[in-house]
Amino acid sequence: MYKTKPLTLFVVAAFFVTALAVSLMASTYTAYSATHGGMHGKISMTAPPGAPHEKVSKLVQLPDYLPGIGTLYVDPKTLPVGPFLGYNHEGKLVNITYMVPVEDLESHKTFTNLGASVAGLRLDHTELQYNPGHPGGEKPHYHITEWLISEPAEKAM
Repeated sequence: MYKTKPLTLFVVAAFFVTALAVSLMASTYTAYSATHGGMHGKISMTAPPGAPHEKVSKLVQLPDYLPGIGTLYVDPKTLPVGPFLGYNHEGKLVNITYMVPVEDLESHKTFTNLGASVAGLRLDHTELQYNPGHPGGEKPHYHITEWLISEPAEKAM
């Protein structure tokens, strides 16, 4: 007999598959980007990224540097989902994170063009983590993090 899984698990799984597809798509575009000007018009590879991005610690009560994710910048118009740009201590872009509210997943909200910000960047790996809430994202949500560095380099942060 066929049993259905809870809707939340299905939606999260579907979103994870979409994020993975975006990762693969972005890797495919790396060669094209390298020969056609790269991402410099969309994302700065070094901090600070400039307008319209603002340091997250200036928008909400968070430290400038978050261990394990870096110094975050976001275009305030894209809140709460982002993308959030994470830079390491040397000011190098190391990740791009989306913070997707659980209630939006459960209500089947459509998110379009999330991958547009990562197209052309070489992604190393993707993580999906549940977060019960924090300053600036008080509601339960998922962090979908596209890492541009290796897992050992990420752990060293």
